[in-house]
Amino acid sequence: MRYGYFAHHNMNEKARQILRYIGPGILITVGFIDPGNWASNMAAGAQYGYGLLWIVTLSTIMLIFLQHNVAHLGIVTGRCLSEAATEYLPKKISRVILVTAVLASVSTALAEILGGGIAISMLTGLPILLSSMIAAMLCFFLLWSNSYKKLEKIIIAFVSLIGLSFILELNFVQVDWGAAAWNAFTPSIPQDSIPIIMSVLGAVVMPHNLFLHSEIIQSRQWNLENEEVIHQQLKYEFLDTLFSMGIGWLINGAMILVAATVFFTNQIGVDDIQQAQAMLEPLLGKGAAFIFALGLLFAGIASTTTAGMAGGSIYAGIFGEAYDIKDYHSWHGVVITYLFAVLIIFCVTDPFHGLIYSQIALSIQLPITIFLQIYLTSSKKVMGKYANTYLQKGILLTIACIVTGLNILLLQDLLK
Repeated sequence: MRYGYFAHHNMNEKARQILRYIGPGILITVGFIDPGNWASNMAAGAQYGYGLLWIVTLSTIMLIFLQHNVAHLGIVTGRCLSEAATEYLPKKISRVILVTAVLASVSTALAEILGGGIAISMLTGLPILLSSMIAAMLCFFLLWSNSYKKLEKIIIAFVSLIGLSFILELNFVQVDWGAAAWNAFTPSIPQDSIPIIMSVLGAVVMPHNLFLHSEIIQSRQWNLENEEVIHQQLKYEFLDTLFSMGIGWLINGAMILVAATVFFTNQIGVDDIQQAQAMLEPLLGKGAAFIFALGLLFAGIASTTTAGMAGGSIYAGIFGEAYDIKDYHSWHGVVITYLFAVLIIFCVTDPFHGLIYSQIALSIQLPITIFLQIYLTSSKKVMGKYANTYLQKGILLTIACIVTGLNILLLQDLLK
């Protein structure tokens, strides 16, 4: 009896201990279930059916390795990727790299603000430009007025609602689960699919998320002088990353399944998220169309918030500072990210293709951030005894080469 009590007590204590470390990974997850992903996944499913599900699987596997590795940098050094680049690289090189990273955050925010604006427009009938400005201002207010812990809870709630919306959407359609499972793990490159493949890759493995994870993993403010605490963080961070990225994989896969089942099966092309929502109504009913718009709104607001955090973190890191929304450099970084994104939105004539090309822009910057990360996390000067092993370095370099190779294919495709 006593043994059973203690075993039960220990299990509860273990569960509570794990939950203390869950959170940073969820904030990263919203970055790859953002409106850019919706556009890329809708295009992938509508044009190629289940055929490109494999790129979501491959991207998520690569993402787990990359996010886990960059989180180690934050845990071990107490610095984010941007701060570490500023400290350990020559100034001219670090500035160039970090400026491209800020531009990647702008590109990310463009997709996320635009997606939030499209969702508000769907639900209210307001013009997309006005709706996008409302989304940007709302997210800046959320960042400015809330502590990190409050934001974490809000965003976890948003992710839960996004996941629920797609579970409900799947109930409206008939999925061929056997074909879906096969295509999720069997690579194929249909004709003219490289731009869509790259947009899906850029929408899942995102440069700003690598910078952000190394920043927010420090939010717990553990005692980094204590070796036991570092070991605990490294152990539970992997569970957090694996759990959170798994949720993202399921939601992204569900997006492609819905698009494939509704649009590809009926030979309906999709080149507009609003068009996708409008077509869902006659095919699946008003309920499905409303849930789609509501899920897009949650995705847009949550991911715009984390994109602002990433932009602020990268910009503050250029000056060797950690992210703090009340600090001069951090909130200036957030304003730069949102302001330039909104200005570009005013110049975008086709919102759907604007979302797609923003994801392609991210995939082009991605190799720069990955090679920066590998350099820093493999350096004993930076990481000490926690530097990457030869095996870890080999896996990370393989991922970097795959991403670079896909970028070369994209460039060749665009130059045709």
